[in-house]
Amino acid sequence: MVLCGASAYEKKFYLNPEFSALPDSVQKELNIMCVLFTEEVGGILTLEYDEEGHLELKVQSKDYDPLFDEIGSGLKIKQLINEKQDLFEALETFYRVFVLGLED
Repeated sequence: MVLCGASAYEKKFYLNPEFSALPDSVQKELNIMCVLFTEEVGGILTLEYDEEGHLELKVQSKDYDPLFDEIGSGLKIKQLINEKQDLFEALETFYRVFVLGLED
């Protein structure tokens, strides 16, 4: 399930309406993080939950996009995982409790 994403191609941010219950500050932080990522390295960034509720950051680009920085995207993903670890853990807990109905 997709939580949110941003596209350098369409210059848009998307937040899945099923997560509109997230606090405004979290929604804003996700928006800023995703947009800055795509502005810096290009492509499309999505934050997606797997079946167990783990959050995954996925990057893709259009074929033969000369502006997409593949190496930079990998480095930026690692940086985000380190810097936003608390946010990502809280989002995983939110998903497991409120969407999957599991006790954390």
